[in-house]
This record gives sequence, structure tokens and C-alpha cells, in this order.
Amino acid sequence: MIGRIAGTLLEKNPPEVLVEAGGVGYEIDVPMSTFYNLPAVGQAVALLTHLVVREDAHQLYGFLTATERQAFRELIRISGIGSRTALAVLSGMSVGELAQAVTLQEGGRLTKVPGIGRKTAERLLLELKGKLGAALQGEAGGAAPAAGGGADVLRALVALGYSEKEASAAVRQLAPGTGVSDGIRLALKSLAKA
Repeated sequence: MIGRIAGTLLEKNPPEVLVEAGGVGYEIDVPMSTFYNLPAVGQAVALLTHLVVREDAHQLYGFLTATERQAFRELIRISGIGSRTALAVLSGMSVGELAQAVTLQEGGRLTKVPGIGRKTAERLLLELKGKLGAALQGEAGGAAPAAGGGADVLRALVALGYSEKEASAAVRQLAPGTGVSDGIRLALKSLAKA
């Protein structure tokens, strides 16, 4: 398995890039979230990769962050979701947005991605529940508003028996920078009022 490629970025042709590493040029498909953050052609680049081996081809997929690659791997484990669809999902929304859509069970956000219909969106929400939700929210940035401790507060509330949807709503009400213990206390107060 090829897990990482570091070298010189030779070409950028969305969604494919060409990276030269050790005298070999690797054609790597990347989601648009990675593509937009790539350096200029001729600059050094390092991509985390996932190799898909099929009967007729070996295809490399590249990602700038471990969370993107993890989300891609979770997506392709779902029956009926191939590499191209997973790439489309990650091109249409950030990992944080995907995690939030899964946590809040918002299929409408997924159907905005080309190639994802209502039934596929429902299957994605069902299959990814508990796999992406709280785990990726803290790492993805933006999905857990209380910087730093938001993901911990969310996990604590879920452990106390609240649904991910209720817990996420309570965490969103917290002020940025709220500590974990204060966050849990304030979130429990707001949940008690609801």
C-alpha cells in the first residue's frame, strides 16, 4: 500500500495532479478541498494517499489531511459507494460539514453533491453514523464551535445518554474558548431547559 507521496508538483488538472517522487511521476486524483490548497506547480508537496487496486487499474487518491483520507476510507466502505462518489462527496463539502451532516442526520446537505440522490444520502447517513460524527468534528474544525473542548463536550453529552443531535445543538450555543468542564455544565443547563 502506498500511504504517502512527497515530491514536486508537476501538473494540476482537476481533479488529477502529477507528483514526481524519486524520478517517478504519480497521477493522483484529489478532492477539490485538497486541490484548492495545493502549492504552485514546481513546488514541493506531500500527500497522504489511498491506493485502489482493480482488475483493470491501480488508482491513487491523495489528501492533504489525515481526516480527509479517513473520511474517504469510511465512504468507500459503504456498499454502492465507489471511489469516484467518495471523491465527489469530499469535493462538495468539507470533512467538518460531512461530519455535521451525519451528526444532525441532514440528508438534504448530501443530496446537493452531484451523483448523490435521496436514497444514497440516507444510506450514507445511516452507515456513517457514529463513525464520522463526534470523532471527526473536533479534528475537522468549524463543526465544533467551542474551540478545543467542543468535541470533548459533545462526546461527554452523548455518553450521558443525549442524542448526537441534541448534544450538537447544546455545544453550538457555547461561547468560543469555553473549557470542557464549564462546557459540559452549561450544555447540561441548556438541555435541562429544553
